[in-house]
Amino acid sequence: MRFRELQVSYRAVAGTPPGPRPQIGTPRDGANLLAPLLAHKVVEHAGVLSLDTKHSVIGWDVIGIGSLDATVVHPREVFLTAILQHAAAIIVAHNHPSGDPVPSLDDKTLTARLSAAGGLLGIPLIDHVIIGHDGRYYSFREAGQL
Repeated sequence: MRFRELQVSYRAVAGTPPGPRPQIGTPRDGANLLAPLLAHKVVEHAGVLSLDTKHSVIGWDVIGIGSLDATVVHPREVFLTAILQHAAAIIVAHNHPSGDPVPSLDDKTLTARLSAAGGLLGIPLIDHVIIGHDGRYYSFREAGQL
């Protein structure tokens, strides 16, 4: 029997600002950090904010780019980036190009799946944030749904 060698590497995103990493203490902190990354996108973008044990940001990774009203997000891609970055917790985020951050049924289902997967892996999903226009956002944690 022959085994293949698997080598995995992870690189930091170019353009990461130097200095202290932002810390996420409230859903508003997460939304304020994510809005400049997502609010102006014309199609849905989904990503993962990886956090350390004190909820300081380790990294941001886009895991899906979709259409005007949908993108495919699967737990394996979400947690792959979290595992590779040695994240203690994550925040998942995506934008609604319509500008209305109210979650769809699919958004609610995804949040439940990611929360369950995070529980199994020991990497809790601490929030799922949907970014709209004009500073509007929806936080599943703030709404008591997480």
